[in-house]
Amino acid sequence: MREVTFIRQNIEKWRDVELIVEDAIHAAPDRLADAYIDLTTDLAFAQTHYPRSRITRYLNGLASALHHRIYRYKRESFSRLLTFWTQEIPQTIYESRRALLTSFVVFVVSVLIGAVSQWGDDSFCRLILGDQYVDMTLQNIEKGEPMAVYDSGAETEMFLGITFNNVKVSFMVFVAGVLTSLGTGFFLLQNGIMLGSFQAFFFQQGLGFESMLAIWLHGTLEIWAIIVAGAAGITLGNGWLMPGTYGRLTSFMQAARRGLKIIVGTVPVFVTAGFIEGFATRHTEWGTWPRLAIITLSASFILYYYIYLPYRYASNRRKN
Repeated sequence: MREVTFIRQNIEKWRDVELIVEDAIHAAPDRLADAYIDLTTDLAFAQTHYPRSRITRYLNGLASALHHRIYRYKRESFSRLLTFWTQEIPQTIYESRRALLTSFVVFVVSVLIGAVSQWGDDSFCRLILGDQYVDMTLQNIEKGEPMAVYDSGAETEMFLGITFNNVKVSFMVFVAGVLTSLGTGFFLLQNGIMLGSFQAFFFQQGLGFESMLAIWLHGTLEIWAIIVAGAAGITLGNGWLMPGTYGRLTSFMQAARRGLKIIVGTVPVFVTAGFIEGFATRHTEWGTWPRLAIITLSASFILYYYIYLPYRYASNRRKN
């Protein structure tokens, strides 16, 4: 790689490291560690390919300064748990924003595929959901209880079972990134087609709005968390496929660290979604407005935590 290309690809990252060095006392420990690993990897590359270049001397000085700040301000704080959720997760989401957008687009396209397929062939949902589930739902519709599937067990048992299953699925979506981003894409495609065909099935039965109130009561958080898990898996897969200037193993380890942080951040979201599905979704007698309020609150949280906070972090970083 030509030296000028190496500099162009990494100059913005090095400028960010300069800001971290200046404000190391307020930086999260993981942020310091990630910056130091990235910087020393670039330094090793420069020392190998441009040993007498000014950029090599610059990186060596920057790495020394960061090393000094890390050990000077090394500390443990009880507030670390708070900063993990309020700062580190939004920062990581911003850094993985392209993966999140890709995951969102793949999932939306998958939902459309499922919905269009169901509209074109009303037996398509049987292929996706199984005859037993579809027949049970049709029987519930005949009884006048179309959402009875959400009232089929004890509340606490449903909450625990649903939450455990959702967290398991999210980790599967993430780990599938080891098989490259295509592995994660397959899980997103599968879940999206299932959702699209299921939702279209209810519209065909004349129960579209009622089904949306029930499904999205918990699904707003649940589906979004799956999309975020998809972003974690794509991040993992991209680290393996596109190492950039790093060694493939180094790039993969860095991506795994970011992806794992993202996936851990979805656990409270899945717990909340499981709680809503176990204790609230079954209460169709609540009517429209209370359920719309919960859906709106869930969507507002997503916009604030996964969109606003990451971009506020980026804006503050640019100002500094």
